[in-house]
Amino acid sequence: MLYLITYDLRSPGRDYSNLYSAIKGLERWWHYLDSTWIVNSPNDPATLTTMLRQYMDTNDSLLVVDITGRKRWGWLPKEAWDWLSRNDN
Repeated sequence: MLYLITYDLRSPGRDYSNLYSAIKGLERWWHYLDSTWIVNSPNDPATLTTMLRQYMDTNDSLLVVDITGRKRWGWLPKEAWDWLSRNDN
């Protein structure tokens, strides 16, 4: 499944490297926008949320949305659209 992960990290100066590593640990990912990732994962949104929240503070926000097979529009480089096409299964 293809998921959009987006967040607001509200603790300036905090080291969020474990969060980024957890996202990169998912099978396939694309990260072009600062606080937005697109990942391909067999997990459901609730599982992904639980997995990622452990690396965030209580005042941070997180949204995980299934975007598999959805119509998409936007202003991204060609390689982003190519990645989406290859990984939307």
